[in-house]
Amino acid sequence: MLSQTTIAIVKEITPAVAANAETITRRFYERMFAGNPEVKAFFNQAHQHTGGQQKALAGAICAYFTHIDNPAVLMPAVELIAQKHCSLGIKAEHYPIVGKHLLDAIKDIMGDAATDEIIDAVAEAYGFLADLFIDREAAIYDDQKGVPGGWNGYRTFVVDRKVVESDVVTSFYLKPEDEGLLPPFKPGQYITVKIDHPTTPTSPRNYSLSDRAGEGHYRISVKREERLLPDAPDGLISSHLHDAIEPGHRIQVGPPCGEFTIDPATSSDTPIVLLAGGIGVTPLLSMAKSLIHSNPDASVYFVQAARNSTAHAFAQELRTLATTGVNVKTRVLYDAPLPGDVESGRCDEAGFVTTDLLRDWTPHTEAEFYFCGPKPFMQNVHASLQELGVAEDRIRYEFFGPKQDLQATLVPA
Repeated sequence: MLSQTTIAIVKEITPAVAANAETITRRFYERMFAGNPEVKAFFNQAHQHTGGQQKALAGAICAYFTHIDNPAVLMPAVELIAQKHCSLGIKAEHYPIVGKHLLDAIKDIMGDAATDEIIDAVAEAYGFLADLFIDREAAIYDDQKGVPGGWNGYRTFVVDRKVVESDVVTSFYLKPEDEGLLPPFKPGQYITVKIDHPTTPTSPRNYSLSDRAGEGHYRISVKREERLLPDAPDGLISSHLHDAIEPGHRIQVGPPCGEFTIDPATSSDTPIVLLAGGIGVTPLLSMAKSLIHSNPDASVYFVQAARNSTAHAFAQELRTLATTGVNVKTRVLYDAPLPGDVESGRCDEAGFVTTDLLRDWTPHTEAEFYFCGPKPFMQNVHASLQELGVAEDRIRYEFFGPKQDLQATLVPA
């Protein structure tokens, strides 16, 4: 446990650290990439370029310092980050590297205010948190390796099929090159894809599994990502997958990870509402297929929001879901429909997910809600659920990107 002296010091410096948090984290990444360039391979440089990772780390530090006297509050965040770390192959030996450069960055930015007493307290607090992560990640690695067909690190997979789902989304069906067993995964989990890009070395990428387990393959469905800012690069790996990876090609794949999951075996008595925006449909489609396969009587409400028919992926799979399960209802919304989209029935209506839709179309007083999509979609859905009085313990969500960036807008200060 942390000493009371350390807890008191950390709480005392929290306002000053919060005021300088993003400056500290920018300096931290600069120092770490310069001093230990080998760790740069773990970080998405597009998120570095936009400042997303710096902002996310700043939020995480402030949250930890704020709750330093009650770390149990942070355990859901620890689980999320530990799963992410395991997807990238972070190991115990990386934590001293992070700790050194974080302390040095604090000294650089805080100057004389960072006394030896303060640095010692922050070092103890960091060590305590690092031990939490190291222990949890060791357990995750053991679980991954311990299941039939399980592995750690990367395993070679072959692209068995490549299917265009829309103008911007393509699915890749992956099978192990060694033809060995595929371990099961929890609906909602993701795998890590490591690509040796021919011109630009880059970090591995996480992609949600978009099919259910037990089908003899892993399926990822990748959106071609446009640049996040005018001076940022386009989605390097997503473009490479779309343009250069074909059936028969080999890619390196990490084992399933992630805590945004549902257990089909224990969710049969509660209505499940799945709200998908754009490419956020991928983990939710896996959940829906798994729920219905496990229990054909499951009560599932699936709302899919897309721009229009050219961007709408999995239209036929959603229609099939509605006929496979006896208690499955689906609704498709286009916020920018093309001429004929509404009239031809490609969507049920034009517009957005609204409070009225959730009130009138879902069993909001008893259902569990799972949602995933771009940031504005997520903010809008969460606000609607709050307006309807849906308790936070009935709300689960996944955000593709630094999650603290979203949580800052969802969780009141």
